Amino acid sequence: MTRFGKLGDHDVLRVGFGAMQLEHADPGDAVKILRRAVELGVDHLDTAQFYGPGTVNTLIRQALHPYGEGLRIATKVGAVTHPVERLVTAQKPAELRASVEANLRTLDVEHLAVVNLRRADQPPGIIAAGDQIVDLDSQLAELIALRDEGKIGGIGLSHVSLDQLRQALPAGIVCVQNLYNVLTRDHEDLLAECAARGIAWVPYFPLGSAFEGLPSVTDHPVVIEHARRLGITAAQAGLAWLLGHSPVTLLIPGTRDLGHLADNVAVAGIELDEAATSAFDALAG
Repeated sequence: MTRFGKLGDHDVLRVGFGAMQLEHADPGDAVKILRRAVELGVDHLDTAQFYGPGTVNTLIRQALHPYGEGLRIATKVGAVTHPVERLVTAQKPAELRASVEANLRTLDVEHLAVVNLRRADQPPGIIAAGDQIVDLDSQLAELIALRDEGKIGGIGLSHVSLDQLRQALPAGIVCVQNLYNVLTRDHEDLLAECAARGIAWVPYFPLGSAFEGLPSVTDHPVVIEHARRLGITAAQAGLAWLLGHSPVTLLIPGTRDLGHLADNVAVAGIELDEAATSAFDALAG
């Protein structure tokens, strides 16, 4: 299994870092985590202006600016923070542009490697309503304009259907972020399409989540059994299955713990044996 994969035109370590959890971290600890991630070889960092809002991007800037030439920072647009509901949709083209500009400002960069459009058509999470129901083509047109202006590099999609991915292909999609893990595989069709087209597949909630009652990968007895047999953690086992399942998979697990960070990055070098792979393959619901 190769340790590196493609994010657009760039080779990156297949285990990156998702920065969302740093929103609630001690700032000093967050800076240590970010710097250690880069020291361990992480070169794909996933963030969003609506983490905080702006808090996580500010921490990234404090920890890593000026950024190394090989670091690819990806961000998401399509939502903004709200004082009562925490997050609300921000799907209009002008709102997408404003979010890109805010990311550029808080990260202190002139160019973002990847901007992922977070659609809001289906659960779990926020759902667009009223004038926030925006057609995909108009959103892509705005992102293409931003790319033409040199403000963003690759365009990605998040929380989309197979039909939406196919509709967006002419825009030049470099990655797709959807809910997916060893226990939750509703988007196998999307993964297959990404693999056929060389588009990076970046699953979120790669170990499950308490969100919306999603099952926890690390609590499943089959995962625990094989992880113990192989001498790795249950989290490593679940993440390693994702890497082995498709060569276009890139991971962005998040953590606020230096030990867990090292464990996560080590997954880039872990390959499950046939017994574990077969057992995990059979867990699809």
